[in-house]
Amino acid sequence: MRAANDRSQCDLQRVAVIIPAFNEERPLGTLLPMLRELRLGQVVVADNGSTDRTAEVVRAHGFDVVSEPRRGYGAACARGIEAVDESPDIIVFLDADLADDPTVMGALVEPIAADHADLVIGCRDSNRRESGSMTAAQRFGNWLATRLIRVGWGYRYRDLGPFRAIRRSSLIEMDMRDRAYGWTVEMQVRALQMGLRIEQVAVPYRRRLGVSKISGTFRGVILAGYYILTTIARLYFGRRV
Repeated sequence: MRAANDRSQCDLQRVAVIIPAFNEERPLGTLLPMLRELRLGQVVVADNGSTDRTAEVVRAHGFDVVSEPRRGYGAACARGIEAVDESPDIIVFLDADLADDPTVMGALVEPIAADHADLVIGCRDSNRRESGSMTAAQRFGNWLATRLIRVGWGYRYRDLGPFRAIRRSSLIEMDMRDRAYGWTVEMQVRALQMGLRIEQVAVPYRRRLGVSKISGTFRGVILAGYYILTTIARLYFGRRV
């Protein structure tokens, strides 16, 4: 079980970062300058129907912003993928809320760049997680989903962490279908079905800036749980590679 090292080094010019965002103008004002210092190949913010200045903030920092008015985490991620240039061969998904530390991104990318892995999950392990950064509902949802995956596919995931890196060719082959809250679990199950090389890296996790649109509301918690469980069921009983 590796932990992300702040001093991990790799060529981030090969990396495109996709940031799904809904009303995140405040955290993006801090996050985007941090990403600029990393000298990434590309940064794409997928604006998921924001009613604040999210798009203006992204443009003011000189990064790409694309619009996906259809609400849903998966819909925003899919729109971001469409906007990635041809040159990056590794894609990183990063939330806009500053809960994850982008400076440890190299530890997620390195195993793929070195051809040791195809998918790397940033795991919000308890010993690296700030107190109060995950709700009880989130912790239970992770526990249940990862155990269902273990029963169904025999692999022990530690988390459904949204901070993750994947080889672009593998992501394209996955043909991701979920457009809501089942996106992360679909990717992890599809990786097992495809026989991809998977690594899990412990990353620091902080309390987010602002209120979560998912875990911060009762409706969001119920919907997330529904989509995660139905996605696992669909993939288990449906077509396998």
